Amino acid sequence: MTEAKPLSGKTALVTGASKGIGAATARALAAAGAHVILTARDVRGLEEVEDAIHADGGNSTIAPVDLTEADGLARLATAIASRWDALDILVISAAYLPHLTPVTQIDQKQFNQALTINVLATQALLANFDPMLKRADAGRIIGLTSSVGAGPRAYWAAYGSSKAAFDNLLESYAQEVEKIGNVRVAIVDPGATRTDMRARAYPGEDPQTVKAPAEVADRLVELLAGDFETGHRERVG
Repeated sequence: MTEAKPLSGKTALVTGASKGIGAATARALAAAGAHVILTARDVRGLEEVEDAIHADGGNSTIAPVDLTEADGLARLATAIASRWDALDILVISAAYLPHLTPVTQIDQKQFNQALTINVLATQALLANFDPMLKRADAGRIIGLTSSVGAGPRAYWAAYGSSKAAFDNLLESYAQEVEKIGNVRVAIVDPGATRTDMRARAYPGEDPQTVKAPAEVADRLVELLAGDFETGHRERVG
């Protein structure tokens, strides 16, 4: 008799699923039995992740979207709602890292990109998928944050301030849905992880000295399988 997987029957949406932590999380969720909806701009990257999921015996659906498009997430939500009645899991992994500069030299175009992807898209995700999450027996949201959101750091202001706003949105939403009971929110700082974003921020670092994305993904699945209190925060590693 085949042992039941902990997330069997669940539907999960992962943003930033074409690479890094998002891709690893999508694969881990699928391995745990969830049907995973993969979203990102990079169609080829999404196809590679989907191929890996299917090769491992999992199930997934590709849903490319550009988070900088004002109505992109509304269209995505409409498409998903036409196929599934509820959304059990939302993992917000997509993020944009501007160049690290002094506050006085922040590139306005890059700063706007960070605010759009890290903040405005997060609010749009919560707004558009709130009904589907509430229709789930146990809607769960995990947002991936950064330590510079809570602790300002020189040269990191453009990214850090966007992540501070990201945290605020998620924490506020967590309080708003707390009395409903079936929707819970966790904010997770993955810590130093071997990703393209990490390599851009720390170009001289040996990537083998930091943990692989799969370690973060395994912890996220563990959280989702074991449940958590809304407003839960933790750092991996």
